[in-house]
Amino acid sequence: MKTPDQKIYLASKSPRRRELLRQVGIDFELLSLRSDLGRSLDVSEDVLPGEEPLPYVERVALAKGAAAWNVLHQRRMQIRPVLSADTTVTIDGEILGKPADVREAVAMLEQLSGRTHQVLTSIAVHAHNLVEQVTQVSHVRFAKLSPHAIRAYCATAEPYDKAGAYGIQGLAALFIEHIEGSHSGIMGLPVFETVQLLRKAGINPL
Repeated sequence: MKTPDQKIYLASKSPRRRELLRQVGIDFELLSLRSDLGRSLDVSEDVLPGEEPLPYVERVALAKGAAAWNVLHQRRMQIRPVLSADTTVTIDGEILGKPADVREAVAMLEQLSGRTHQVLTSIAVHAHNLVEQVTQVSHVRFAKLSPHAIRAYCATAEPYDKAGAYGIQGLAALFIEHIEGSHSGIMGLPVFETVQLLRKAGINPL
């Protein structure tokens, strides 16, 4: 049963996460964290020495939520649940972040070509006396990509703000032979798991 205030704060700049929340009727307000060059970061997304993909993505997602929760109190904003998330792509135990340039994007797609990789999305909810986290893992198999297809894709804007240099909701859908897991999780927010966590914080879309 819905309570009067069903709004949350979303600690993410991702347009895909905003789209997915709207899709399932979650009302939200963006709560941005500092990420500009020349300013101190609220959360560093640097990989720690020897850090494995699962601990990495869980640490970053939880840290984003904790930082947003602190900002919420510092700004004396209305207290509502905070949703944070982080997504990473991994293959052979290596973390593939967002490519800095064409060279990195091409190298990542060549590495993924014809193989199965994992997409890990960790979500966290901070609320009154509640901190909950869930991580969803999907397995994605790419077809063998031709050099021409890789170059053509990297000539678009798609690869450069996405972990692993591709977005499943765009042209890269042409590359994917098989998925085992959550389509929305690969986009950056596993809808089923997200709603389960939000329900624990009193948020009910239905």
